[in-house]
Amino acid sequence: MTETIAYADFERVDIRTGTIVEASPFPEARKPAIKIVIDFGPEIGLKKSSAQITAHYTPESLVGRQVLGVVNFPPRQIGPFRSEVLTLGFEDKAGAIVLAATDKPVPNGKRLL
Repeated sequence: MTETIAYADFERVDIRTGTIVEASPFPEARKPAIKIVIDFGPEIGLKKSSAQITAHYTPESLVGRQVLGVVNFPPRQIGPFRSEVLTLGFEDKAGAIVLAATDKPVPNGKRLL
């Protein structure tokens, strides 16, 4: 467990729901990854992300999947690709990433409370 933080610290991290609308291989990445475009609804719009999720997902299996992402981190340049959001996930027993998601659909752009 990490150090204790104040609730105000948590409130500063803007985690939203979004639906993956595009996904493609990212062979230029140093570690295996997939480039995704996520629709975060009318307020935030479409955002790009690079996700190291190739152990459990293919680009074809991702389109239409709802995910969680941090939308208020600064963009990060990953090789030739500019990642605009951090797509959230957890490591499984082998260290591969499993996407974090809601168990029921919610509107794109809803904030984690």
